[in-house]
Amino acid sequence: MILDGQSSQAIAAAAQALQRGELVGLPTETVYGLAADAGNDAAVAKIFEAKGRPANHPLIVHVASAQGVARFASHVPDFAQKLIDAFWPGPLTLILPRRPDLAAVAAGGQNSVGLRCPSHPTAHAVLQSAETLGVLGVAAPSANLFGRVSPTTAAHVAGEFGESLLIVDGGACDVGIESTIVDCTRGAPVLLRPGVLTPQQLRAVCGVDVVVPVAVDADAPRASGTLASHYAPSAQVLLLDATQMQAALNQLAATAPEPTRVALWSREPLQIHPALAARVVSCAMPKDPAACAHDLFAQLRDFDQQGVTQIWVERPPLAPEWDGVLDRLTRAATPAG
Repeated sequence: MILDGQSSQAIAAAAQALQRGELVGLPTETVYGLAADAGNDAAVAKIFEAKGRPANHPLIVHVASAQGVARFASHVPDFAQKLIDAFWPGPLTLILPRRPDLAAVAAGGQNSVGLRCPSHPTAHAVLQSAETLGVLGVAAPSANLFGRVSPTTAAHVAGEFGESLLIVDGGACDVGIESTIVDCTRGAPVLLRPGVLTPQQLRAVCGVDVVVPVAVDADAPRASGTLASHYAPSAQVLLLDATQMQAALNQLAATAPEPTRVALWSREPLQIHPALAARVVSCAMPKDPAACAHDLFAQLRDFDQQGVTQIWVERPPLAPEWDGVLDRLTRAATPAG
């Protein structure tokens, strides 16, 4: 059931559902979340079951304001508080030491917890309304089956879980990819997942260099969306540079017709042979990183709906402002298992 997020009745219905221990499809500025009362372990367990998500893979807890941090975190370092002051509400998740009496299931059994205050007005309204009913925070991973493409519209969520789920429609997500995640449990900020906020932006605010691991960080707490294979559509994703894409297209045109249907998402114009008209669909990839992030998941879903078997994507530039998009595409292109 999709409810209009502009309606006060919808906000109240969502808050009441959360209080009852039910799941709710919740819009945020990043992606839509599958939400449950973070303090209700049985409700949170429903998220893992519905998504098919391993129970040790932690969830992010969303709070209505910065004041909600103290309810879940036992300590907030000075640099973390500066990040909160600068970027909340917004697309930034901070991993903090967890109070032992709350959100153990949401945290995947870890002694830390990921916290975020979303800026989407509908999410904020639901969180505020739920807070008055005793729901102190809401665990909400992306509202899709585990490992699949994240949803950025209410219709995407309904396509994943059906009409029986209460979904609050807040329109298309403004950001389009998940939040930047920063670990604040080890004395200095450590980037665990890139997003639209870059390490340079974070450092400018907190005054501390943000550690960007160049290899697997064995000491890092587990965090959402950091598995090697994730965000994957049904079609196979291939990351190529523009020259490689053109060469592959030329090769495809030279081969006998076959059932392979290919989608192209590129910033550079490509020459498509007329013989490929029935086998290739093409869409321009935005040259602006924020616009590309906004379109990314919706575009992958659209290509899937068109029945392609492969999606060829032009590799994003190696620049901090593109790291979030590159991260999602790299994981989408990595085979599961």
